[in-house]
Formats: sequence, C-alpha cells, structure tokens
Amino acid sequence: MTHLSAFLLSIALLLAPVVSSQAAPSAATSLRAGTLDGPKRTAAMAAFEQHVLKTYAACGLTPTGLPVLVFREALIGYYAMQERGLVGAQKQTITIIDFNRPSTKKRLWVVDLAQQKLLFNTLVAHGKGTGEDYATAFSNVSGSEQSSIGFYLTGATYMGKHGLSLKLHGKDPKYNSNAASRAVVIHGAEYVCQEFINKHGRLGRSQGCPALPPDQTSAIVKTIKGGTVVYAHAPRGVAYASAWLQLDLALAAFARTTGIVMG
Repeated sequence: MTHLSAFLLSIALLLAPVVSSQAAPSAATSLRAGTLDGPKRTAAMAAFEQHVLKTYAACGLTPTGLPVLVFREALIGYYAMQERGLVGAQKQTITIIDFNRPSTKKRLWVVDLAQQKLLFNTLVAHGKGTGEDYATAFSNVSGSEQSSIGFYLTGATYMGKHGLSLKLHGKDPKYNSNAASRAVVIHGAEYVCQEFINKHGRLGRSQGCPALPPDQTSAIVKTIKGGTVVYAHAPRGVAYASAWLQLDLALAAFARTTGIVMG
C-alpha cells in the first residue's frame, strides 16, 4: 500500500464511527452484524478499506472529483443493504450523486463494482426548491419541489412525458421514503446540458427528480434499473443519519460475499 493509500485508510478508520448512523439497529440486524468480532472484525475492516481504495483507484475516480470518503459511504450502504437482503449479490452497479458539488459540475457517477469500471459520469439536476447552483435544502414532502438525500433502490422503467424514465424507491425514512408517492424518478430533461449552464450560470432545475442529459438517459436507465443502489450524498452542513451507514452491518456482508475471514 502506498503512503497516500495508508493515509486515506487511516482517515477512513478514524471516521468510521462518525458516518455510522445514530439510529439503533434492530435485534435481527444486531445478531447478523455481530457475527464478526475481535480478530475477524479487524481483518474484515482492513480488507474492506483496502477494497474501497483499490476500487476507487481502478475506476479512475480521482480526476472526476468524487471524494473517496463519499465513495466509501456509498459502499457501506451498498453492503449494508445486501446484509438486510434488499440487494442481490448479482446487483453490482451503484449510482452516486454528490450534492456537495455545484450543478455546473458533473456530479453523478455510475460504477460497475464487478468490473471495477466507471460507466458514466455526468450532470444531474436538483429540485427548484433545493437551491440555485448549489443544493442546500432537501425534503421528503410532496409539493416541496426539493430533492431528497439518502439511499434508494431503482425500480421499473416506464415511458413518461420525459421519455424513458426510472422509478426510485427511497430507503431512508424521513429523508427519501416518500420518493415513490412524490413521483421522484430518474428522467431526461432538455435543461440538463452545458448550453443551459453557459446561458444561465447554473443547470436547469426539476421538481425534485434527479434529471439527466437526454442523450445519456436511456443508457443510464437501462444500466441501473431493477434493484440497484443509488446514493444521494448530502452536502456539508445538511444533517443526515442513516441506518445504512452502519459499518459493522456492511462488514458482515462484505466478508461473506468476498469469502474474507469466513469459515
């Protein structure tokens, strides 16, 4: 491991308790996550942190502006959702939106974890009530026209007024659990383009949907449909505590699916 990787790993280990949710896990969750303790947990954690760094490097994410700690949070949520049986081991594509970046920057990434490959990196809009160039306000309430943060699972596709669109199912109570009833979906929009940015100094805004450039929407939707994880990262200063950011829960699934320290 390089000095840089060791430094990043030490930071990640120090932050592990910080990003873990303040919400108490259920009894069933505690039992499943508690199967790793002592030396096994230490070995699983070291392997997981190396996995994060190696995958991040292999996908070439550094020059794209995706912070390694945001990528790490996405992976913690991904494996935690696996442990709770919401994500199948064959669903190895994750989508990350970093709302800490301005709308004028590419802030959506689709990563193939199995192939360790960045599939897409593109612009994505936030809601009208969420802010101008920067996303600052979020809501889980119908009619707010604000974006929602947290972890989602993708659902089925459909043809709507914006063409091919993708349903989203929010899995974070209080943060995005009303996504389906609010009709928060992934769709294409003409205002998501560089020309709009050049004219207005920011991207166009949606009614709360993560809208994409029309020329990339179909390919992205077909890639991530049907039960893959989407993580919309909250910007600095916005409170967010999720049951999916339990490191021990993620380590249990990671250890089992990779065969590390098991047996």
